[in-house]
Amino acid sequence: MKFRGKPRLVVSLPVLAIALQAVPALAQAAATPAPAQPAAQTVPATVDDIVVTARKRPENLQNVPIVVTTVNRQLLQDTGVKDIKDLALLAPGLLVTSTTSESSTTARIRGIGTVGDNPGLESSVGIVIDGVYRSRNGVGFGDLGDVQRIEVLKGPQGTLFGKSATAGVINILTASPSLTTPSFSGELTAGNYRAVGGSFEASAPLVEDKLAASIYFADRYREGFYTVNTGPGPRTNTRDNNQKYYTLRGQLLAKPTDTLTLRLIGDISYRDENCCMAVITRASAGNFANNLVAALGGNDGNAANPYARTAYANRSDLQQVTDKGVSLQADWQVGGGTLTSITAYRDWKTVGGFDADFSTADIDYLPSDDSNSSRFRTFSQELRFAGTTGKLDYLIGGFFSNEKLRQNSSVLVGSQFTPYLSLLFSSLVEGHPDPTFLQTGLTFPFVGGVNYAANSGSVDQYRQTDRTYALFTDNTFHITDALSFQGGLRYNIDEKSLNQFSTNIGGGAGCGAANTAFGILNGANPAAAAQLAAVNNTMCLPFLSPGYNNFTNAQRERENVFSGTAKLAYRLNPSLLVYASYARGYKAGGFNLDRVECVVGEAGCAPGSAAVITPIRDTRFGAETNDSFEVGEKATLFNRKLLLNATLFYQKYSNFQLNTFNGLVFVVDSIPSVVSKGIDTDFVWFASNKLSFQGGLTIADTRYDLTAAQLADLVTKTDFQGGRHSRMSLAPLFSASLSGTYTQPIGSDYKARFNLGGKYSSHYNTGSDLDPGKDQKGYVLANARIGFGPSNDRWSIEAWTENLLDTKYKQVAFDSGFQNVPTNATGVLDAFLGAPRTFGGTFRFKY
Repeated sequence: MKFRGKPRLVVSLPVLAIALQAVPALAQAAATPAPAQPAAQTVPATVDDIVVTARKRPENLQNVPIVVTTVNRQLLQDTGVKDIKDLALLAPGLLVTSTTSESSTTARIRGIGTVGDNPGLESSVGIVIDGVYRSRNGVGFGDLGDVQRIEVLKGPQGTLFGKSATAGVINILTASPSLTTPSFSGELTAGNYRAVGGSFEASAPLVEDKLAASIYFADRYREGFYTVNTGPGPRTNTRDNNQKYYTLRGQLLAKPTDTLTLRLIGDISYRDENCCMAVITRASAGNFANNLVAALGGNDGNAANPYARTAYANRSDLQQVTDKGVSLQADWQVGGGTLTSITAYRDWKTVGGFDADFSTADIDYLPSDDSNSSRFRTFSQELRFAGTTGKLDYLIGGFFSNEKLRQNSSVLVGSQFTPYLSLLFSSLVEGHPDPTFLQTGLTFPFVGGVNYAANSGSVDQYRQTDRTYALFTDNTFHITDALSFQGGLRYNIDEKSLNQFSTNIGGGAGCGAANTAFGILNGANPAAAAQLAAVNNTMCLPFLSPGYNNFTNAQRERENVFSGTAKLAYRLNPSLLVYASYARGYKAGGFNLDRVECVVGEAGCAPGSAAVITPIRDTRFGAETNDSFEVGEKATLFNRKLLLNATLFYQKYSNFQLNTFNGLVFVVDSIPSVVSKGIDTDFVWFASNKLSFQGGLTIADTRYDLTAAQLADLVTKTDFQGGRHSRMSLAPLFSASLSGTYTQPIGSDYKARFNLGGKYSSHYNTGSDLDPGKDQKGYVLANARIGFGPSNDRWSIEAWTENLLDTKYKQVAFDSGFQNVPTNATGVLDAFLGAPRTFGGTFRFKY
């Protein structure tokens, strides 16, 4: 790796840390022993107070040879973190985006993640809440409630956290009830965009030292960031990207004996929101496609001013998300160790559609009803035993999950779909727009014209079962007091079965007629037929194809995979740990839960041939693996007030799972090789009892690693516009975060608290095809909060702002449906934008 300029200073941080150890005062502190149980829910005052469970046992952060960014409860509150998207501000190298709904949320670490629009693909970044794995990033999205801390673990974590953690894990731990002390707290919040909301949490011992209960409830509302021009309707709602949800979580904590602890958690949350709008960011060359929309009396926006946040849609994008579940964790101290059982059941469902052309023209849409819905019902059981004997810290365990996925999808055409295609294709074939082209042009009259009836289209049902079985072990052998070796191994069996039923409203008549007309033309005038070939492919897209009339398909897949880790750690002195590690991550393969037809350019799939409307029955894609190498140090300085950690990493992904939208359909492909290399740095500094800082820098150079033949194949399948070694989409080279908190006593009874946090991301491309029009320049996001209250924290009043600088940035840009003409490189681009500046006030109370 070669980094130029200032980044060289970061690479030298481990050397600087080692040099600082020569200061005698620093060498006097003893190494921090692992605490017997998680630390109390207080604000850390020294490095010794920072506890993590990255290896599924409570340990001081500086004793763990893993890259971990940990955020405590107070800092989460100070920066306004309520979900994993907010968390990205505090974790360098973490990027979280969402697209057509908040359930399509994707987390990326070091530039690696999985696009969340296709539920057939599992996540590269695992999300674990109170020991329970959430199967997709969107399933883990929601109000996190009363959180004790969040740990962001970077690099493969599959040995202990399972099959879908090739890039890392977000480990969330909520606060448990107190067996000794009752408490009650709450907050009321109001802000711009008519935001109102509040939450409360109550905890009380029911039987002192034996049984306690807690309850958390939150209810929030905010108007949308977008004004929507609905055109002729039928949509009537003129605001979008609003917020309207509630969350309820209850817990019981029981300690029937000194050796047995039971924790029962039940929760439910519900969202009822209009989300999410995209706006035009690039008009087509010569406003070609835009003019066609205008010719139909529609409007798709102003590419010159997308941040006016005026959106255009005549169809609804109502989203309803229900997430509920229950878990029971039992910890039994027996036989010199601890036996832990975590049993859980989760039920998550989202219902919603959207206007697929993002204009007031009635071209195509996904209905906002159960015909577009996803539901995950997951039972999981983990059993592990951990303990210490002599020089060995050991952990062995097993895991089972049974996930049932119910996926319904439907894409329908609107009343203006046929005239729009007529205008589009006549302009391409004849050189001028003709609204009757599909009835009067070429050989179309011979088949009575080509017409797509309004509200016709696809109806698909997918029923997938995924059973996972795993055995795992993770052990650390202390060779000497300073040198230790950690070895872990996981054997994973993944069994998936998929049943698909598809049909068409209208029987795919429009495509059938178009294909017949093309056959006639191909025999009479091959030159004209060649000109019409691409047009015919568009008229026979999968959701229009009669090949799916009453179509059924069944597929099965089984994978048996080993993954694991090996780490060598050496403590040079009480304040400095160095380590080297290898880990292999694994993400299961699966099925593309979408219609798949022959890809133009493949054998037997020539443009316009009958094969174009022939479904492909084998929609499998292979497992994704990651071989990761790290060398790092963890330094504790300045009388244990400062931690300074740095790690060099090299990761090679094989068969990276890529999901790309090309303006017409989603394409799932496995990229043979992706390489990510760079450095992670983190620091926490307790400068005084009034002032603290936390931050870090990630330099991640994450790129495709393709041969010329592999690049050509990717271009054919996805209209990829990058090169053999282009940087991956949504993978900034530099990502830096910094948060500072200052508390100022006011007299003897009051205090003021100030927090300012920021995140810098360098330039990156937001589209999987790397279209230059989807570039996002480097930007800074910042949040600020100021509070006032008594020193005992009984109450406080706070003023806050998020996106303080009102930074304008794109989350994800994409090719607009049916408007990526003449080519994807010059067609219309839409984008889902980042949130604008918000501000408001909060009143907190605690007893």
